[in-house]
Amino acid sequence: MEIGDTKENIVIVGGGICGLATALALHRKGIRSVVLERSNTLRATGAAIIVHPNGWRALDQLGVASHLRETAIPILSGQFHSLNNDELKEMPVGKEELRCLRRTDLVDILANSLPRNTLHLGCEVLSIKLDPITSSPVLQLQGGRLLNAKVVIGCDGVNSPISNMMGVKAEKIFTISVIRGFTSYPNGHELGSQFRLTKKNDTQVGQLPMTKNLVYWFITRKYTCQDSMASKSQKLIRNLAVDSVEGFPTSIIEMAKNCELDSLHLTEYLRYHAPWDILRRRFRKGTVTLAGDAMHAMGPFLAQGGSACLEDAIVLARCLARTTQIHRNARGTKMQVEKAFDEYLKERKMRVLRLSLQMYLIGKMLDASSQFVKFICIILLAVLFSDSHGHTRYDCGSL
Repeated sequence: MEIGDTKENIVIVGGGICGLATALALHRKGIRSVVLERSNTLRATGAAIIVHPNGWRALDQLGVASHLRETAIPILSGQFHSLNNDELKEMPVGKEELRCLRRTDLVDILANSLPRNTLHLGCEVLSIKLDPITSSPVLQLQGGRLLNAKVVIGCDGVNSPISNMMGVKAEKIFTISVIRGFTSYPNGHELGSQFRLTKKNDTQVGQLPMTKNLVYWFITRKYTCQDSMASKSQKLIRNLAVDSVEGFPTSIIEMAKNCELDSLHLTEYLRYHAPWDILRRRFRKGTVTLAGDAMHAMGPFLAQGGSACLEDAIVLARCLARTTQIHRNARGTKMQVEKAFDEYLKERKMRVLRLSLQMYLIGKMLDASSQFVKFICIILLAVLFSDSHGHTRYDCGSL
């Protein structure tokens, strides 16, 4: 699909969860936007997304939650099993809604809820500059085309050219790899509505029921040189998953062996924005701003990456609708847009800072080889985040 004009009012770069949710939130407020996605198909990497109560509040505001609830069962309890000392204990999952969704289900419903000609696939943004005279954003697209915009929102992930323009890069890494996938059980699985986490040494296996016959699972482990080779083939990823759970219960080994090959996804190492970077960055240059992983990439340890993106979308649309006149005359002044973005960033900064700090401490505790560093992380988590599930009760508000 090609863009018919060389000028657009609001351009969202990136057609993942954050970009589509932002476009839908703006649409719900009567604000038109276009979404540019470099892939020729919708992006849904990572198999599934765990959605906590705060994410469901955002999905309710977007008007898509009721349909998504029909695709996944609620998770009502959790269990942790340490194979090192055979410790078995209950894991609190909170009293509010927790479900695990297929990423394709979420992405599809967000895209299908948008007006026609909003989403433009196969449209890669190579770079962005500010016009030296008007200070308006100018996007360079693949093929040499230029697209002038009044407003640009970078929702294009950790490799975002929009982030690069602002000097905001997710350069920090945890040397932890993650394998994700689905396994189908034609006769039903044994989890019921329970989330299970099983640990042996530095390897953790999480199992989450999606339906009565489908389980989403992930394996986190230390990065090895095998990972780069395995990432080139779904069969090699499966072999790596099976090797990773050696010594685990038979049910977990069989789960890895019988997985759906097409669902497998391997993240070789985890990139993130450090909390101190989030604290000191401005995340706005003129009428250009960031949302989602482009602004606050974080590890999966809190399962909040996707839900935080949904929150961004709600707050950003609300601020633009309240502060500017874009939705009425498509001429919101530069100063009004900047004010809207500043309000959005002010509201989001402390929220994503706390998420990033909690994620960082958990990730460091898992990643560090020093027992002293692990101990310090445990102490800081106990002091700063005594309510370890407090992040799930956040409410981003209404559109």
